[in-house]
Amino acid sequence: MARTAVVIFNLGGPDRPEAVRPFLFNLFNDPMILRQPAPLRWLLAKIITARRTPVARRIYDRIGGKSPILPLTKEQAEALQRILGPTDRIRVFVAMRYWHPLSEECIAEVKTYGADRVVLLPLYPQYSTTTTGSFLQVWRTAARKAGLAADTTAVCCYPVEAGFIDGLTRLTRDGIEKAAAHGTPRILFSAHGLPEKFIADGDPYRDQVERTVAATVEALGIDGLDYVICYQSRVGPVQWLRPYTDTEIRRAGADGVPVVVVPVAFVSEHSETLVELDMDYADLAKDSGVSTYVRVPTVGTDATFIEGLATLVRCALASDAALISDPGGIRCPDAPAGCPFAAPETGG
Repeated sequence: MARTAVVIFNLGGPDRPEAVRPFLFNLFNDPMILRQPAPLRWLLAKIITARRTPVARRIYDRIGGKSPILPLTKEQAEALQRILGPTDRIRVFVAMRYWHPLSEECIAEVKTYGADRVVLLPLYPQYSTTTTGSFLQVWRTAARKAGLAADTTAVCCYPVEAGFIDGLTRLTRDGIEKAAAHGTPRILFSAHGLPEKFIADGDPYRDQVERTVAATVEALGIDGLDYVICYQSRVGPVQWLRPYTDTEIRRAGADGVPVVVVPVAFVSEHSETLVELDMDYADLAKDSGVSTYVRVPTVGTDATFIEGLATLVRCALASDAALISDPGGIRCPDAPAGCPFAAPETGG
């Protein structure tokens, strides 16, 4: 009987305080994050990690000393498994980019399972060279090294997939209703930031975030909705995508409107939502005079989101291409250099 391995993947996070330093080093040593030649990148990664580790340790200490992303991703895997069916024909695995289970560990499990087919499914709805692109590069190298010969199809992105948008819309509507008792709220669709240079070099991330927000706003169907797309989690001296989420919170305070923050590019809770949004930005909102601050949860194991992931798996299995996008056949405008469909070896 043919067997399919579905590999859902995400960033990963430290599972104990001692893991913060090596996790950060793996992150900053990624050539898609620090885009310098290898010897210089390794040195810079060492320096940045040494400086960032105490700060990151304090952040994770506020949520129990570790990231919840792996157990939450396992819950998503279990929910997806229940929809896809028995594990003797299709099994869902979890891989992370910067901490365990890394690609090499997941590939070993996939080989033991005896998979004839592999579907790589990102838990990043919007494609970026720094997230999905980085993982796919590492997976392909590790798979070749391990001799994993199974036919593989990767899903590159699904910024407007129906199940994802439905789940995001319902959660956002709930947040709006909570805030509306205190006035007409402003909706901050907050995404993880990216250096502007990456966008200039062809990374399609910003465009895909905008597509997600446009689809959600349309589904909400609220006339005159006050909303803005903004970006969080910037580090370093370079210019990042704007406007910044903290700037928009201050502006909302000055305008005297309630705030609803929607994590539009995250599908599970982690330090950027539980600390940055729930603690730091909530404090900033209070200090800025925001009367009401509501943070919308991530889609997590929302039933429609998980069903949407299952739809993506089915589409991948029905295709003989090495790379597919969501069922709507989304393509990046003019196939910028950072879009995976612009690369001839993808077969997309």
